[in-house]
Amino acid sequence: MQLLGIFLMDPQGKSSSSFSLIFMGLMILVFWMFMIRPQAKKAKQQKTFITDLKKGDKVVTIAGIHGTVNKVNEDGTLSLEVSPGSYLKIEKSTISMEMTGSINKAVSTDVKG
Repeated sequence: MQLLGIFLMDPQGKSSSSFSLIFMGLMILVFWMFMIRPQAKKAKQQKTFITDLKKGDKVVTIAGIHGTVNKVNEDGTLSLEVSPGSYLKIEKSTISMEMTGSINKAVSTDVKG
């Protein structure tokens, strides 16, 4: 880094302000690419997952409750059947995309194997 700094100095020994601006811009770009963009992408996937829920889907809540979607309500809730004849009314936002995906993958591999 020091060697690069020597080449970017003006004859009076002061570092170039344009180099500082470019370096700051690169830092912001890297921060955006590795922190903000993936988080926004995951939030978009979660929203799509929640809107695509339908009757019969096997889901897991963030509290770890396993069940099957019985009814999707218009008010942002759904009726979850946790055992035959036993229903819970929960918010759609409490469904975990990661845990639901892992449980559905486990079920599909058990059926194949």
